[in-house]
Amino acid sequence: MKSFLTIAAFTLVFFSCNEGEKTGTAVSSDPKVEKLKLQPGFKAERLFGPSENGEGSWVAMTFDDKGRIIASDQYGALYRLTVPAVGDTGKTVVEKLAIPNDPTLVGDTTNKKVGIGYAHGLLYAFNSLYVMVNTLRSDGTTRTSGLYRLQDTDGDDQFDQVTLLKALVGEGEHGPHSIRLSPDKKSIYVVIGNHTDVPALDAYHLPSNWKEDNLFPLITDPNGHAVDRKAPGGWIAKVDPETNRWELISGGYRNPFDIAFNAAGDLFTYDSDMEWDFGTPWYRPTRICHVTDGSEFGWRTGNSKWSPAYPDNLPPVLNIGQGSPTNLMYSGNARFPEKYKNTLFAFDWSFGIIYAVHLEPDGATYSAKGEEFLSGSPLPLTDGEIGPDGAMYFLTGGRRLESDLYRVYYQDNKGKTINELEGEVALTPENKIRRDLEAYHVGAKDGAVDFAWPYLNHGDRFIRYAARIAVEHQPVAQWQQRALSEKDPVAATTAIIALARQGNAGLRDQALNALMGIDFGKLSEPQQIDVTRAFELVLLRMGNPDAAVKDRVVAYLDPHYPAKTNELNRELAKVLVYIGAPKAVEKTMALMSTAKDDETQATFTSSSDLIMRNPQYGMDIAAMLSKVPPRQQTYYANVLSQAKVGWTPELRDQYFRWFYTAFSFKGGHSFRGFINKMRTNALANVPQAEFAHFNTISGDSIANRVGDNLAEASIQPVGPGRNWKLDEAVAIIDSGLTNRDFERGKAMFAASKCISCHTMKGEGGTSGPDLTQLGTRFSTKDILEAIIDPNKTISDQYGATVFYLKDGGSVLGRLIKEEGGNYVISQNPFAPQVVREIPKKDVARTRVSEISPMLPGMINRLNSEELKDLMAYLVAGGNKDNEVFTGKK
Repeated sequence: MKSFLTIAAFTLVFFSCNEGEKTGTAVSSDPKVEKLKLQPGFKAERLFGPSENGEGSWVAMTFDDKGRIIASDQYGALYRLTVPAVGDTGKTVVEKLAIPNDPTLVGDTTNKKVGIGYAHGLLYAFNSLYVMVNTLRSDGTTRTSGLYRLQDTDGDDQFDQVTLLKALVGEGEHGPHSIRLSPDKKSIYVVIGNHTDVPALDAYHLPSNWKEDNLFPLITDPNGHAVDRKAPGGWIAKVDPETNRWELISGGYRNPFDIAFNAAGDLFTYDSDMEWDFGTPWYRPTRICHVTDGSEFGWRTGNSKWSPAYPDNLPPVLNIGQGSPTNLMYSGNARFPEKYKNTLFAFDWSFGIIYAVHLEPDGATYSAKGEEFLSGSPLPLTDGEIGPDGAMYFLTGGRRLESDLYRVYYQDNKGKTINELEGEVALTPENKIRRDLEAYHVGAKDGAVDFAWPYLNHGDRFIRYAARIAVEHQPVAQWQQRALSEKDPVAATTAIIALARQGNAGLRDQALNALMGIDFGKLSEPQQIDVTRAFELVLLRMGNPDAAVKDRVVAYLDPHYPAKTNELNRELAKVLVYIGAPKAVEKTMALMSTAKDDETQATFTSSSDLIMRNPQYGMDIAAMLSKVPPRQQTYYANVLSQAKVGWTPELRDQYFRWFYTAFSFKGGHSFRGFINKMRTNALANVPQAEFAHFNTISGDSIANRVGDNLAEASIQPVGPGRNWKLDEAVAIIDSGLTNRDFERGKAMFAASKCISCHTMKGEGGTSGPDLTQLGTRFSTKDILEAIIDPNKTISDQYGATVFYLKDGGSVLGRLIKEEGGNYVISQNPFAPQVVREIPKKDVARTRVSEISPMLPGMINRLNSEELKDLMAYLVAGGNKDNEVFTGKK
């Protein structure tokens, strides 16, 4: 089956950085290449610009068996490219692939010739192209989300057979993502975001009885994100390409886009943060995770995310910081210098950075150090691969942004590959033990309990974890009595955690007695956290004991509260308040009044180091970090919201007055909503006669403000305005953004109502994206296009839904959550806290709206100079010291 070929003449341009130089010198006139910051000795070329040729915004790529690139537009077709060799000035040849229709489409496909695309993941293996389709459409005009296999059955170099391996219920930016070939080249692995259900699978290496498992009073995201998404969140599976057997390997992620194996065969992923949680004690930065067999990483909805210290999940190898993770790849086939041995390359879409994550074996896992390998602004990185020639290839684009294909290589690209430099990789003894234990993660096996049990008290946390999962896969009757009678304190703690997760509720009191038999005072602080977490899991999974047993638990834990560390105090406070310890409120309030935060979670991109690396976004992050709310106080405030006993009038007054102050703290989009929900939860426990008083002193009058100091700008547009068209606006802005007026730009941000829906540097509304980092992600043309034509690209996180009613009418609004028998929606972007309920019984069907909640014409009051000032304010991220205002570079 032949297809139409389009040949794109694209001149290769490159940028190099010579040895000994900190920054390179541009040797071409291409402004996109000139903006790249490279490590010494590396060169970059821009090979192709899809958006310049009307071929979309590309987000996924792979190499086929002939060394050609296959890439996918986020919202459309697949393309195949033949690129010139390094050093060759030839042309890139681009072919749009025509994929035949087949019965796997959603809806009526009669007489439709619909291709395949919308891919977030591509892999060429086993003489096939594997495509992870990720689409929001459900109207029969494209294929359903899921994993497909494309084959060429007649040898004409075109894919003519399409097989759906597994349909997946999930789509969009948190849907199904990337695909990787296993190190033994016998299977493939897929990584899936947290808005995709786990279907029925053939095996579960992570036991499938997952739950939320948190006594912390649950508050789902106040702005409606992921409120109905439960454990296990994002997940990773292994797929046999011949038998189509699916095995769940790992879970507990938010939204990892990609996975990668290192030379030792260990698997890694780059998980995302929830930026709306910024400033809360449950915020988790983007992070590199070592994906061991049967692993759990503790993502839960809202404020229920697990602490990395909990023994029933695993910690990250490296916290990166804020960002939007996309691609992850290993250095193995790269012809790079020796320093990149055992190195992952992690792509951040938001800030336009490729991080080099240098791994170092550390027992059964790894430690890691990071560095900035490559960056640009804007450089919305989407996907990449090490090519068969040993060069790094990467794409930019996504959300219909300008898209490009780049190549990066070292010197003349003729050195040895990293795999050749590394040779055969030797595993640590601990890594070997962990793998031996993981062999028991596939179900009941003879001898499993006896083999795993001695490792329940091992000093390596990853080995203890693997041993516990091995035990949990065996019939409980084989090991429950052994768990209850175990005398080693570490092994006993680990065993009771397993029993809490797999045993029946009738064992509750025996499990609690076993824990109380451990001498708490002789344990290290991490071991004390483990024991307290074990109490929590027994209470959650097996139920509350009677009053006498509760009293004994209080007598066991209360003498150790308060402890010396914030982490242990959080766990003790949560458990003691939950079981109604008489002194828990008094002790927690005393801690709350004096609590000092630990340093922010250690991240690679933090504080002054990040500021010096790239001031354009570093200053913005530093500004946010300087205003972060008191996280430990916030944690205690939520714990106490469920306390019903132990209050005095003075303590209650002190507690509720804290909320009034808390509303002035700066955090992510959802911070104020979380604070207000804690407040209202706590108010439910006060006597009715005192409700009005505590409601007032806790800040009822200010709880629903969108921010502080957000009054209408005193500077209003002078005009005359116009009905701005994109080409006119681009021409005005391209004429120059220098020495602009910061105060007027800030005023135009308010006068144009941007501030009603968007946050800038911690202030503003929450119904739209935070714009502080806008200038690091998007070109001025992209920004203007989004303002003038907001319907062109709508993120599924901010889009609206059309509800078709059974009576023939329809309702349009942003779905916040599903509660009981109702859809809860917000219809006013300027007042997102005002919601409407639609009974599900009245709804015939729903679909994603093609109309953006953002209104067009918001800048039509502005004249040319006012538009320039507004654009300068947006590009600068609200930073008055940016060069667009100061004129200084």
